[in-house]
Amino acid sequence: MPQEPLAISAPTPEPRPNSPEAFAEVVMRKLTYAVGKDPIVARRHDWLKATILALRDWVVDKWMESTRQTWSHGDKRVYYLSLEFLIGRLLRDAMCNMEMVDSVRAALATFGVDLGDLVELEPDAALGNGGLGRLAACFMESMASVQVPAYGYGIRYVHGLFRQEISDGWQVELPEDWLAHGNPWEFERRESTYEIGFGGKVITTEHEDGTFSHTWEPADHVHAVAFDTPIVGWRAARVNTLRLWSAQPIDPILLDRFNEGDHIGALAESSKAEALTRVLYPADATEAGQELRLRQEFFFSSASLQDILRRHLQQFKTLDNLPDKVAVQLNDTHPAISVAELMRLLIDEHGMKWEKAWKITVATMAYTNHTLLPEALETWPVSMLERLLPRHMQIVYAINAQLLAEARKKLKVDDMHLGNISLIDEVAGRRVRMGALAFVGSHSINGVSQLHGELMKVSVFKNLHELYPDRINAKTNGITPRRWLKQCNPRLSSLIRSRIGDAFLDDAERLSDLRAHAKDPDFQKQFMQVKNDNKADLAALIKERTGITVSAGAMFDVHVKRFHEYKRQLLNIIETVATYDAIRAHPERDWVPRVKIFAGKAAPSYWNAKLIIKLINDVAKVVNSDPAVRGLLKVVFLPNYNVSLAEAIMPAADLSEQISTAGMEASGTGNMKLGLNGAITIGTLDGANVEMLERVGEDNIAIFGLTAAEVAEVRSHQRPPTSTISENRDLKDAINAIRSGAFCSDDPQRYNDLMTGILDYDWFMVARDFSSYWQAQRMIDALWRDQSKWAEMAILNTANMGWFSSDRSIREYAKDIWGAKST
Repeated sequence: MPQEPLAISAPTPEPRPNSPEAFAEVVMRKLTYAVGKDPIVARRHDWLKATILALRDWVVDKWMESTRQTWSHGDKRVYYLSLEFLIGRLLRDAMCNMEMVDSVRAALATFGVDLGDLVELEPDAALGNGGLGRLAACFMESMASVQVPAYGYGIRYVHGLFRQEISDGWQVELPEDWLAHGNPWEFERRESTYEIGFGGKVITTEHEDGTFSHTWEPADHVHAVAFDTPIVGWRAARVNTLRLWSAQPIDPILLDRFNEGDHIGALAESSKAEALTRVLYPADATEAGQELRLRQEFFFSSASLQDILRRHLQQFKTLDNLPDKVAVQLNDTHPAISVAELMRLLIDEHGMKWEKAWKITVATMAYTNHTLLPEALETWPVSMLERLLPRHMQIVYAINAQLLAEARKKLKVDDMHLGNISLIDEVAGRRVRMGALAFVGSHSINGVSQLHGELMKVSVFKNLHELYPDRINAKTNGITPRRWLKQCNPRLSSLIRSRIGDAFLDDAERLSDLRAHAKDPDFQKQFMQVKNDNKADLAALIKERTGITVSAGAMFDVHVKRFHEYKRQLLNIIETVATYDAIRAHPERDWVPRVKIFAGKAAPSYWNAKLIIKLINDVAKVVNSDPAVRGLLKVVFLPNYNVSLAEAIMPAADLSEQISTAGMEASGTGNMKLGLNGAITIGTLDGANVEMLERVGEDNIAIFGLTAAEVAEVRSHQRPPTSTISENRDLKDAINAIRSGAFCSDDPQRYNDLMTGILDYDWFMVARDFSSYWQAQRMIDALWRDQSKWAEMAILNTANMGWFSSDRSIREYAKDIWGAKST
């Protein structure tokens, strides 16, 4: 975004006319002078770039206005640090929020250009993996919509996570090339460049008064260069900034080595720097991969904090009031090193005393936890931190000494208990617990659903909660209804407007006005017609991308999310196999036609997750080609799940699979997107499903399975589920079929270990929840046969999803955590 002015002197520009004629004129100028193309020879990608650049002018006007307003009023700013921002395509989002869709469409039509074609041509920004990154993107849009002055800070990945292709049923990871042709939305900010150091040594100086100062002399340096993207709020209420950091070398080429003939070695520094921002989540199975991850996390954390302090000092001249004007939100443990880095900057760079710096750090920082899995709370070897970030390791030791002294004094505990509280895990090879560091260095630690907040207190942060009982709270996740209803499902949005007016566009909770229409046969018919039209669109996409023909008249049973064993795609596909067996064994029964739709990526090094993807595709190959099934069951895996694919799937879903092992999903947001679009949820009492049950009512959701407490109880006994499996023939036969190679004749032992994991221990409760899941699915079948009842339930799901707007989430953060203004 534009650099903040030292004084407000620039005149406010006159509002631009947003008529089709005015916009067409700007598009033509951009096409001619910015793209350099004559309209006679311009291709679709030329028109796309010209359209984005034209729309960007309107956005920039509001961006500058928002910046000046924050500066002149001295408002508190929120800084949202996240390793992921899954923002997706921005053209439709910006047009919608600027209320210019009709003008843009009409303007392009005068040139014979179809807006829909251009929207589909824009690449997805490959800046995230799953729910974590999409939540950050929704929050950025909502902060602008409710007028919270905010910056998002992250990394400008060249290739992002990866582009997923399926070859012979296996996931294949290919580089994502979303930046291959540039990004017309972004602005490079050369003036916002910071030096980031690694390695080296710490020089300690003793002063005459007996105090010490420390100077870190890094051995390696890279530049962090800022690239800004404007994020538009609803009705252009405000435009905030997403600032992404690109790593660039201090010396792009070692000319002496190049001239000596070492042409590759001369570029080593460039390669080393560029590796920092090339790929999201590099595989960490090797020490080199782990080191790269740590470097990434420190790189963007340090650059962001240096930028925050520079901006604050530019306006307020002192750091004493930092917590009054700055709120830093750490999105998960990835930016946890920020606690030590802010302390280093305040003490070493700005001469602040330890006690004061610590008070300011804790008051400024807040931490959002996204997982109850201990293995997902990052830890780094002490030896690696000492080598890469020696000064920060000193600071971590000092924080830890302070923490343990406080715990000993307040809790009166023994050394074993202190070991559980310590920031250093001495049991697992001396590792720094980054989640604990984020907890100790923050004044607020929030879970992302009510259940998650409560479980944190008795699980991953039990000991720290005893020491700081007032820090843990819960802020249930939300989604932006602009993208996930108005934009991705225009048919449903138009239908809703025809019944209850436009109020829900500004206040999603006004969707509750639909409740009065849920039993109306005419509205039910219209609602289901919208669903069927969306399903026909998705069926065409499935045919195009997979070659599989599906019927829009079948139930679209959707399970789309990142692949992980706790998300239990395995439970779903085992139930699919059991259903397949039952259809063949009992053709006389009235089976409900179903299309099982899976999508999602597995981490490159997560073998079991990748094996489950292969299993789904193997099962699909057999089921879809078996004439005995008579088209009653189809299995589809849609590759390369991203925001744009989600926008096609969510409006078409009938059934939403939210079947994680209870107590393991922090919240989930796919459940909200699907529910908002009229899908009925089948799920466990996990994450935000608990609050969805409260909002939609038990008659409009299918809950099954063990509770979190029951899962913990079962695990405590460490017994195999032998009797559970032997007593359920459907489950036993399905497991045996998969284990024996019925779906993989080319490699009959392929799934033996996967099934053995269920037989021997069943950590994720696949066997133990199967019977309940099967019964819930048969109840879903019965509901589907009564299409009037199904329509009523679907309408009530949409009507009761307004509370899950990210606008509500952000207002809660602003009021309870950040102390920032919002509308």
